[in-house]
Amino acid sequence: MRLTALLGVAGVSGALIFVGITQWPLPQVLQWLHKTLALDVPSKAPFGVYGGLGVCVLLLLPLSFWLAHQVMQPLSRLLRALEGAVASYRDGDFSFSIAADRRDELGELIRMHNALGHTLREQRQHLAQRELLLDTVVQNTPVALVLTDAGDRVAYANIAARHLFNEGRSLHGLSFAAVLENAPEALRRAASSTADALLSVEMDGGEETFHLSQRSFRLQGRPHRLQLFRRMTRELSRQEVATWKRVIRVISHELNNSLAPISSLAHSGAELARRGDIERLPGVFATIGERARHLHGFISGYASFAKLPAPQPIRIEWPSFLQALALHCHYHLHGSMPEQPGWFDAAQIEQVLINLIKNAHESGSAEDGVTLALAIIGHDLRIEVADRGPGMSEVVLAQALLPFYSTKRAGTGLGLALAREIVEAHGGRIALANREDGGMRVSLLLPLGPGAV
Repeated sequence: MRLTALLGVAGVSGALIFVGITQWPLPQVLQWLHKTLALDVPSKAPFGVYGGLGVCVLLLLPLSFWLAHQVMQPLSRLLRALEGAVASYRDGDFSFSIAADRRDELGELIRMHNALGHTLREQRQHLAQRELLLDTVVQNTPVALVLTDAGDRVAYANIAARHLFNEGRSLHGLSFAAVLENAPEALRRAASSTADALLSVEMDGGEETFHLSQRSFRLQGRPHRLQLFRRMTRELSRQEVATWKRVIRVISHELNNSLAPISSLAHSGAELARRGDIERLPGVFATIGERARHLHGFISGYASFAKLPAPQPIRIEWPSFLQALALHCHYHLHGSMPEQPGWFDAAQIEQVLINLIKNAHESGSAEDGVTLALAIIGHDLRIEVADRGPGMSEVVLAQALLPFYSTKRAGTGLGLALAREIVEAHGGRIALANREDGGMRVSLLLPLGPGAV
């Protein structure tokens, strides 16, 4: 409305100036001056139609500039203020606001802009608080967290990761592959793959068990990989204690179930003998023997795990060892045999490999997907059994090495714990990992003894 009124005023002013120059009062004034006062002035207006229009333009230009300045000055100030607000928002500063002293459409726009800035400030404060809380939780978690970008540069690492890989120093911007050069070989190998793994390594004069969980995702349009290194040593020890307690309760229950009938039958047999009823004694003794044999078989199954003999390492020639292993299970040898012989207890390692290869076939893998690979890594021998089954879930992978843990309904209950016990008795380590393209990989790392040189 203001702009319409100003344009109307400008139009009326132009019309009045044109009429005043060409019609009235300028022509009448000139005629009066010429006739009455006898002044040497034209008796008629020297301007025609076009001259009048030219004079109108010259007179209206200053008025137009002044009116335009009055109209556009508030809008110019508002635009400069909005420009500053946008620049502040771009820099992350949402505290910028504009004074609203107008009651028109521009004033409503200013108020809406201030409300937007207030909303953005509140959201930024809440986001900053959540980020601070999340960073505090992540930094103080005992799980070592490492986030790497597409170039394998560390984008984020918490306190546990800094202490695990870089003696407490920052990892930001470093090449994670270079950081892992001083880490144990098993840890480097697991971190270089993209699959979850459970592995044991020698660190700080002792053995540490780690569960490695890896996930790939896109962050700000770029690929990143998140690796979580969880120390499982204490958890495994706690679960082992709980497992042994359950085993003791099971054995105690079975003993009570067998010894109570034996005690009752022994009392009945004594009473029959006292009465001279010897015809019923063979049945009593047969029942006692049956319960004793059942108890013996039950105890023998559990005792086989505890009575594992100490390994007797000998020099192992690979052709004869692999031929003997092929008589018990079917597998495909991946790669060639090492030139250097092995050094371990042939019977115990053969039993471990039979169990692992049998598990690989029972996983649902194709027969030609079960492979055995041998390699010399430094001063260690690596034996790897792989399959093309469904692999293990994160929960099963974290518990696979626990004593008496098994996912089989009709299994013996020993799981991979017997393999772990045998390998560790040889001074080696066992590692489990899901394969990147499907399946499971179990790696045995055994030291090469003097007999293998």
